[in-house]
Amino acid sequence: MRKQPIGIFDSGVGGLCVVKEIKKLLPFESIHYLADSGNCPYGSKRTDEALSLAIKNIEFLLGLNCKLIVVACNTVTAVAIDSFRSQYNVPFVGMEPALKPAVLQTKSKKIGILATENTFNGRLFKQTFEKYANGIDVFVQSGYGLVELVEQGEQNSERAQRLLEEYLLPMMEKGVDTIVLGCTHYPFLKQMIKKITKNSVIIIDPSDAVAAQTKRILTAFDLVSDDTNNSMFHFYTTGDKTIAETLLSHSMDSPYKIEQIEI
Repeated sequence: MRKQPIGIFDSGVGGLCVVKEIKKLLPFESIHYLADSGNCPYGSKRTDEALSLAIKNIEFLLGLNCKLIVVACNTVTAVAIDSFRSQYNVPFVGMEPALKPAVLQTKSKKIGILATENTFNGRLFKQTFEKYANGIDVFVQSGYGLVELVEQGEQNSERAQRLLEEYLLPMMEKGVDTIVLGCTHYPFLKQMIKKITKNSVIIIDPSDAVAAQTKRILTAFDLVSDDTNNSMFHFYTTGDKTIAETLLSHSMDSPYKIEQIEI
C-alpha cells in the first residue's frame, strides 16, 4: 500500500497550495489531485449540494486506489469530514481552522479571519473558536467573490484589490495584526494582501499544518512511500484546463499530467 497515491480534492485550484507543502515533506509520494472547478465555488452552495459533490470527488479518487484523502476545501471539511471518516475505510485529512497559531502569534490580541460563509457556520470553526479564542477579539469576514477571481487567474487584478481592500481595511482599523486565510484559494492572494496591509500583519496559511498532519497519519499507518524513482503528480479538473496549466507551470518543479474529466 505504500506505493499507492495520495488523493487530494478541492472545489478548484486552491488546493495546489496544499500539494506544494505535501511535496516538500513527502517528496516520494504520488498524488492525484481533483479540482472540481466546473462546480466552483462550494462556499456559497447549500450544505447538501456541497456534500453531494464532495462524495463524487472522494469516490473518483478512491477509484484511483488512493491510500489517503486530503479534503483541501475548508467548506467541505467544515460540514462533512466526520461523516467521511465513518463512511470510508481510508484516513482523511481536512483543513482545520488555523485559530491556534494565530492566537499564539498575535500581539494586539486581535485576529482577522477571511473565509467562506459555510466555513464560519461549521462545527470545526465553532469548536476551535471556543477552545482557543478566549480573551481574543476575532473579526470574521466572508470573502465573497475571491474564489472566483483566483479560478479565473485574476488574483492580481484591480477587482481583487478592490474586494480585498473592502474586506481587510475595516479589520486593520480595528487593530488586527494577524489574518487567517480560511480558504485554500486565498494563499494565491498573499501578495495582494501584503500590499494592502503594507506588510504590517502576520498571514496564517494552514497548508503546512495540513501537510504535517498528512505525514503524521501516513507514518502512523506505515504508509509513507519509500519508492524514490516513480512519484508522479496527476491533476484532474472538471473545468477549463487553461488556468490550471498556468498555475502549475509556475508552482510545480517536477513533472505533472493534466486531464480534463467529467464526474
